[in-house]
Amino acid sequence: DSIVQYAAMNRTDIMDAIIVDGDTIPILILDEVLLLDEPSFDSREARRRYYILKRKVMKVYPYAVIAGNKMDSLNLLLEGKSRRKRKKLTKKFQEYIRNDFEEEIVKLTHSEGQILSKLVSRETGITTYELISEYRSGWSAFWWNSIAYFNHIDLKTPYLPKEDEEDKLIEGILQRAFIEGRLQERIPILSLD
Repeated sequence: DSIVQYAAMNRTDIMDAIIVDGDTIPILILDEVLLLDEPSFDSREARRRYYILKRKVMKVYPYAVIAGNKMDSLNLLLEGKSRRKRKKLTKKFQEYIRNDFEEEIVKLTHSEGQILSKLVSRETGITTYELISEYRSGWSAFWWNSIAYFNHIDLKTPYLPKEDEEDKLIEGILQRAFIEGRLQERIPILSLD
């Protein structure tokens, strides 16, 4: 087997091909194809719950994108800064988030809050609890998690679309929305690793 270049009779461009047992097989590079399972429902109630989940994901994903982008910006700002300067910048960042988004975030339902927490985990690579712990303190993360717990939200829940059934549905909803152009997928600037 060898790779050769050839031009087809009615084409002017040169193509690569491989010869296998005397047959010339053209080598073509195709666009990436994403295959998504169409969700199947065993009842009307399951279908209804799916569409409710879809509505909630579409509502909170933009907040997760903002959080991810702001975290990328904050990480760039904090790079190489002293501990004192990092603390000061983090505090300003927290005030900015509180002033601009607290009013809207407080209006989220419990389940929308949990979905937002998971999507923040998706966008940043770490749980919301770990984010608070890393940028504020472990004590602060403990209290925020306690408050969230009373609202039926677990800030320690990671986003695991390969293991958790709800996360798998959320990822499918997001991928369809990206393909259909209803949501813009966030491209991270840098990772927290």
